[in-house]
Amino acid sequence: MTVQRTAANAAVRPLVERDTIRLAMLGMVDGNGHPYSWSAIFNGYDPEEMKHCPYAAIPAYLGKEPKRTLRIGGANVTHIWTDDPEDAVRVSRASLIPHIVSRPEDVIGEVDAVIVSTDKGHEHVERCRPFVEAGIPVFVDKPLVDNEADLLVFADWVRRGKAILSSSSMRYTKEFMPYRISTSSLGDIRFATITTPKSWERYGIHALEAIYPIVGPGFVSVRNTGRADKNVVHLKHASGADIVIAAHADMYGAFGMLQLCGTAGSAFAQSQDTFYSFKTQLQSFIDYLRTGSRPFPFEETVELMKLVIAGIRSREQGGREVELAEIAPALQDGHYTV
Repeated sequence: MTVQRTAANAAVRPLVERDTIRLAMLGMVDGNGHPYSWSAIFNGYDPEEMKHCPYAAIPAYLGKEPKRTLRIGGANVTHIWTDDPEDAVRVSRASLIPHIVSRPEDVIGEVDAVIVSTDKGHEHVERCRPFVEAGIPVFVDKPLVDNEADLLVFADWVRRGKAILSSSSMRYTKEFMPYRISTSSLGDIRFATITTPKSWERYGIHALEAIYPIVGPGFVSVRNTGRADKNVVHLKHASGADIVIAAHADMYGAFGMLQLCGTAGSAFAQSQDTFYSFKTQLQSFIDYLRTGSRPFPFEETVELMKLVIAGIRSREQGGREVELAEIAPALQDGHYTV
């Protein structure tokens, strides 16, 4: 059976009409401190307790933000669950979360939406399933998935009208905004690069989603000639642009360095304001809950996840050039075949 790719024909209406939206923050994995920072962006925080956050960058950038501009209005994190129960206690104290639950499912009936704050794509289907099936809107940290089977599950859920949103904060990087608006002064983009630390599986999406709003949809193929700790990924775009992403495990000194090279000019920018990116990303989810209108089409997420998956496949197959069309072919040409 072939169906339209989303429930786009349904009337757009608010997903949540409560004056103050109640959120649950769910999950915490190694190397990811989002429950601390994201909850603080909604709730505020206790500076003394936040000093104990194991991610030093979080209290550092929160501390730079004036109280009057720290929080997103009209929403609070009211419940938290983490994989290690002790993390939930620490986060709740630092980010002023009143309720700790012993199971993620315990928040059903107590909150209006959930945030799955983990960045291991292969876990996200099962982390999200109870809430999707209960009809609760879900925001999922990047990447949504890292394999083809799970992409098909999420695509089918969205096709059936389930409220699911996922993004990288790099989509909202302030320093890249001018080039999202226009690259006309650069002429036609011929070559671009962007960098990220950590793994392709967990952080490649940061680089991908930073460049995607600039060049737009239309990626053709992916070739990853690196290895697990040092990915060097060449992407071809239908516009003729070649894009190279470097994702090195320990390259923390060069996060989000963007270079654009065109026929009439060039540009360089680096992501600097982590707080701005996170707050804008989370605000987009609240706006989605308030209006029912997606901040960007889910089809963009599908294409981005195909790029993540193709990068893994290419590396595992010795650097073979992987055509994007071979990834989840059921999700081609504007239709989901289910």
